[in-house]
Amino acid sequence: MIITRKHMRTVTAAVAGVAALGLAATAEAKVEGDTIILGSAISLTGKYATNGIHAQKGYEFAVDKINAAGGVTVDGKSYKLKVTYYDDESTPARGAQLAERLINQDGVKYMLGPYSSGLTKAIAPVTEKYKIPMVEAEGASRSLFTQGYKYLFAVLSTSEQYLASSIALAAEVAEKQGKKASDVKIAMAFENDPFSLDVRAGVVDDAKKYGMNIVIDDKLPRDLSDMTSTLTKVKALKPDLLLVSGHSKGAATAGRQIQEMKIDTPMIAMTHCEAADVVGKYGAGATEGLLCPTQWSETLSYKDDLMGSAAQYHSDFQKTYPEYKTVPYQTAQATAAVMVWADAFERANSFDTDKLRDALAATDMMTFYGGIKFSEAGNNVAKPMVLRQIQDGEYLVVAPSKWAAAELRHPRKPEY
Repeated sequence: MIITRKHMRTVTAAVAGVAALGLAATAEAKVEGDTIILGSAISLTGKYATNGIHAQKGYEFAVDKINAAGGVTVDGKSYKLKVTYYDDESTPARGAQLAERLINQDGVKYMLGPYSSGLTKAIAPVTEKYKIPMVEAEGASRSLFTQGYKYLFAVLSTSEQYLASSIALAAEVAEKQGKKASDVKIAMAFENDPFSLDVRAGVVDDAKKYGMNIVIDDKLPRDLSDMTSTLTKVKALKPDLLLVSGHSKGAATAGRQIQEMKIDTPMIAMTHCEAADVVGKYGAGATEGLLCPTQWSETLSYKDDLMGSAAQYHSDFQKTYPEYKTVPYQTAQATAAVMVWADAFERANSFDTDKLRDALAATDMMTFYGGIKFSEAGNNVAKPMVLRQIQDGEYLVVAPSKWAAAELRHPRKPEY
């Protein structure tokens, strides 16, 4: 069920009607008959809508698979899963408001996360206040896990890891060419949001380790619609590596303007390539050689009993949603988050939120998405990031080397 702002009067009236029946009705809304209700405020409109919809489809795919396999068993009874969604409109304040609505008016006791670190940062204090466990899949900012939250659990790797592998790869390339890693010149353009600023912090830390020179360090404009000022400097200063992070809209803008301005930087890495569908938008030739960090790839050797291998998940998801040529990692990790909830319900053997919180904290499972094990802070410590390169229109893992499905093509040779 998807509820947007225009439906709010109807929803409010309906909730008021439930409240009139007594507090017991609201309290039991978390489990309705044989159905466990999860809740999520997610970006279905606004600047994060592309990835919000990717995540929602990942949630729904998992729910359908789990229900088809018999659901989850609690105290000897089988239950199906269902998710109630509200559209947070890509606005943190709206997300926090809707989290309050899900908990206080809809009686939801089990939360799935929103899309983006900014929205997760807005909602986490709400779920923490009410001691409602939240398993999130789309908020990677490392600062989320320094707040002492006890009810927040994230299946994805933290943001400082996203582009760090590209720094190590640039150092490796320089050394193969007989240069020093410290000779590498870096240009950067990042959105001014929690996720991208954490990505930037990881890049800066790693660049310092190698003594690399950051020659451009720009913020993307608020609307993420134009980065020509950065790219003009790139053409003049000729860096060895260009790094971009601005979620899907920023990746789409970068892909378009790199093509339009015929940027020939030998190595370019950007977040959210797949989610923005840069190959579909700009063609294999124009995107040839772009490096794209990813939480997950269908070529990795992960597998589980429900989804099968990473490749099987990819294939099955495409059958359900044939519009996807490449399944973005945002979708895969959303699916994994629902799987974590299903596992926790069965291990806790209870609907009690504190028992479920403890079961979530003790999670140690392998999935098609990778290992999932939470630190005391709530972040996943069992899964690495990988780096893919677009080669002939395909996304192929090139780093770290032990996961590589192809050799790095350097320098990139796009066809503009």
